[in-house]
Amino acid sequence: MKKPKIVTIVGTRPEIIKMAPVIKELDRRRDAFDHTLVATAQHREMLDQFLSAFDIHPDIDLNLMQKGQSLADFASRSLTSLSDLLGQLKPDATLIQGDTTTVMTTGLAAFYLGIKVGHVEAGLRSFDQRNPFPEEVNRRVTSCLADWHFAPTRQARLNLLGEGVSEESIFVTGNTVVDSLRSVSLDGDFENETLRRIDFARSRALIVTAHRRESHGSPLRSICRAVKTISHRFDDVEIIFPVHLNEQVASIVSEELRGERRIHLLAPLSYFDLLRAMSRCYFVLTDSGGIQEEAPSFGKPALVLRETTERPELIESGAGIIVGTDSARIVEEASRLLTRAEEYAKMVQVENPFGDGRAAQRICDTLERQLPR
Repeated sequence: MKKPKIVTIVGTRPEIIKMAPVIKELDRRRDAFDHTLVATAQHREMLDQFLSAFDIHPDIDLNLMQKGQSLADFASRSLTSLSDLLGQLKPDATLIQGDTTTVMTTGLAAFYLGIKVGHVEAGLRSFDQRNPFPEEVNRRVTSCLADWHFAPTRQARLNLLGEGVSEESIFVTGNTVVDSLRSVSLDGDFENETLRRIDFARSRALIVTAHRRESHGSPLRSICRAVKTISHRFDDVEIIFPVHLNEQVASIVSEELRGERRIHLLAPLSYFDLLRAMSRCYFVLTDSGGIQEEAPSFGKPALVLRETTERPELIESGAGIIVGTDSARIVEEASRLLTRAEEYAKMVQVENPFGDGRAAQRICDTLERQLPR
């Protein structure tokens, strides 16, 4: 009996983190699927780091990243390359995750060729097409192209239904990031030497990540100034700031925070070091979508450095607060958690709103039912 042929396509660090459980589950079901993994390498260095962390090896690497690439440049090269590749492979379905340019161009290439599309983490919406940019438009376009929508939460399902997506094509699975977190061991010491020197038992460590395009420029400077104020105000706080490789981010962060005592500006951390740090930190300040999901998995409050979030479950559950990029607001909310134990405890004692760690199993079960043999 002929096995359905599935091509999974990833391009960036967040995609591989969240697709790793699905990739491994597909590979475990070799009797049910003929599976091929393709990397576009939209973000070469950071993708490679996380492929290595999960011991995943693409069958095909398109190596499309170019230094200084614009969104339009990558999108055009990605669409052409993926169209050619999918035309050669002729799969029964493609599987993509999230909201990157790789995801949108894969969906479009597959649609042009009449290939079915499964979209993991479907239905997230901020309802502001410029925030986050360009991800909000990428995921909306992908929803127009997908045949199967693997929604991580009930709210994501409602978003899709509100846009006219048929109920029969939506499957609530939970978020695969929870699967990833439960699959790794965080025993052992940090790989990063600076992290090894931080006394997590005697200090309160805060993790800061900031890299979104809409925060480039003055919003990022405002974030940095808030971080500096927090470090000056609280002597027991150590700030861990893995700095994104984007030069527009790195140059501002370095200019604003270089040389500050107890603010540790680090190169991007390995996935396991990031998770170890998150498991031991006091709380996180982040504009990252993935970290908004990972923090409550560790029982850590999240201050969201954005004006809106496509993960309202974090806010509604009480595990996170939107603080934006205004320096005074960031300092106010961080100080509240650092001085009021009862407020901190409320955010820590929240049930994880993003799933039970069986999303990959549900996705693959659905594919087995949906793809004819």
